[in-house]
Amino acid sequence: METKLKNQGLFAVYLLGFLFAFHTAIPTYINSSFLNGFIPEKMMGIIYVIGSFLTIVCFLFMPFILKRFGNYKTAFTLIVLELIALLGLAFLKSPVWLAVLFIVNMITITLIYFSTDIFLEGFSSNKSTGLVRGIYLTAVNGAWALSPFLAGLILTGNDYWKIYLASFIFLVPVFFILISSLRQFKDSDYEATHVWRTAKAVWHNKNILNIFLANFLLFFFYSWMTIYTPLYMHNNIGFSFKEIGIIFSIMLLPFIFVQFPLGRLADKMWGEKEILSLGFVLTAITTAVISFVSGNSMFMWASILFITRIGAATIEVMCDTYFFKKVDCLDTNLISFYRMSGPAAYLIAPLLATLMFNFTPFDIKYLFLVLGLLMFIGLKFSLSIRDTK
Repeated sequence: METKLKNQGLFAVYLLGFLFAFHTAIPTYINSSFLNGFIPEKMMGIIYVIGSFLTIVCFLFMPFILKRFGNYKTAFTLIVLELIALLGLAFLKSPVWLAVLFIVNMITITLIYFSTDIFLEGFSSNKSTGLVRGIYLTAVNGAWALSPFLAGLILTGNDYWKIYLASFIFLVPVFFILISSLRQFKDSDYEATHVWRTAKAVWHNKNILNIFLANFLLFFFYSWMTIYTPLYMHNNIGFSFKEIGIIFSIMLLPFIFVQFPLGRLADKMWGEKEILSLGFVLTAITTAVISFVSGNSMFMWASILFITRIGAATIEVMCDTYFFKKVDCLDTNLISFYRMSGPAAYLIAPLLATLMFNFTPFDIKYLFLVLGLLMFIGLKFSLSIRDTK
């Protein structure tokens, strides 16, 4: 009976994750162009820096919030806030309010993903972590792969409101899945917030520290690629949003096909170290190549970006599989610290790009060369972990 309830809970989280990913992904590659309507390209990173800083602050309070209100009520409140923010982004015109709501959107999305981690950990066991994470990431990334194409069809001209309204529509069923299937989720006895103690624990546990740094580097990659790739392809290469949508949908296909089998391999046969290292090498080389591509062939761009995401998908599933084999749902401090690697990367990466753009004669295309070289650093972290097998 308990197994049946856990399987039902997992299915609900998989479905919730799939729909929430659609909601998240539809505007993701449009956001920078939307912001560019009222913020100069070279200063756009500042909005991401502010949003990421505030997200980190919120993460510091998440274990306390979970202990006080529970995961269900926390997720409920975050989704309501996200629904309000999306309506504002769709229909308000004030640049100030749009910037504020965009930051609220950044914060709530990241915290909802964290809440989903808690649900998943509550319904799974360590021996099936690779399988559970593989299925979940495949569901989530299936939505990510389809959404750029859908966004390209929805967006006509500069009608960005349509994108945020579509995102709102996909979030509504997420809300109903939460209240219908996860209301009875049993919270664990979450740890109180001990930021300094958690940081010390991570620092002294070299395996957790290295997987945290590997995950940080992955999100550094996501940050620059998400913010600057669509801008570069639209403004410099000359692709339309519809063409970019098609290219990005092809680009994201590895997340559907790679992560589930790799999760199973990490459970049954190979260790995470070797697979993770291969992911960093592949991502580093193909990302650096982008700086030297000047043509506007959709096939060429789709092929190169597709290969970068084979590497990124490999890194993502190995980081998550390794980390969540080391923790359980009681370790909310460690989970929140791990998930802070995303906002931390989105704080540091745009800030670094903004400094390069404004204080050096830096061309946007060389961001990809720099990013490729940075991804090689991931080998230091991946080769330093001890396999779980």
